[in-house]
Amino acid sequence: MKNNESSLTSLVSAFSRAYHVKEDRPIIFNDYIAQDFLLPEEFQAISTNMANGIAYFSSNMAEKLKNQQDAILKWVTQIQLSPTPLARAAYAENVVLHECQLGAEQYVILGAGLDTFAWRHDSLTNVTIFEVDHPSTQRFKIERLQQAGHTIPPLLNFVAMDFMKELSLEELVAAGFDSSKKTVFSLLGVTYYLTKDVFQQLLSLFFKNLPKGSSIIFDFADERLFTEAGIFNRVQNMIQMAKASGEQMKYATSIVDLEILLSKEQLLVYEHLSPQEIQNQYFANRDDHLQAFETIHYIHAVKN
Repeated sequence: MKNNESSLTSLVSAFSRAYHVKEDRPIIFNDYIAQDFLLPEEFQAISTNMANGIAYFSSNMAEKLKNQQDAILKWVTQIQLSPTPLARAAYAENVVLHECQLGAEQYVILGAGLDTFAWRHDSLTNVTIFEVDHPSTQRFKIERLQQAGHTIPPLLNFVAMDFMKELSLEELVAAGFDSSKKTVFSLLGVTYYLTKDVFQQLLSLFFKNLPKGSSIIFDFADERLFTEAGIFNRVQNMIQMAKASGEQMKYATSIVDLEILLSKEQLLVYEHLSPQEIQNQYFANRDDHLQAFETIHYIHAVKN
């Protein structure tokens, strides 16, 4: 992934999903295709880099697990890297599949990265899927999947758009998007990097002409984002790592303020999972390090 930070982020996310399927039990999110994005040497390189970074996350654990590379990698991955991507993907996918059963005809994945929904659910022949992301990420994705023997599902459309910088409904329409059809959107791992105004503009642009019942699934950080440490200081580590990669976290809000923002776009919160509810639903009764992030919530909002 040459000179493209967003693609590198997507590759690390794919690594976390592939590692989870390979090493963790029980499985929270079974993305059995994620491994196909990574060459063996890439998987090993990311594993080594993650393990070598343990002192940054915890000097105490670095000493405790000294020379135990497999245990170090599992600890770093389960504490810092995987909890939010795994649980939010599982949540979003369950909601999307339910919405499709209720008549949604289009699914738009904003910031799709190396998402594999369209390949794992190619039996959804009555739902058109749009993946919106940076063109270089999309080129890499197609190339790696074709190398692994996967074909592009017939109802999948790629929309090349860096929507973090420039929103364009026209690009989506040009790819076949129909604003008269009931649609479900997902926006995962993105809101933190937007400003409040840009997030509202995004909702207004995409939902203005959509029919009632259309909806969006997204995660957001609550107002404790910049003050809560989290276990092993992982919340603040997350913020610092994002900043170091050139993607500074900007937006954190309360559920009350978020409901006000959504209501301006005729969106009502249908379901809200707090960190504790995420813990109960996806991480309860585990005997490993995986547990819900302290400041991250999930939302399913529906147009009324």
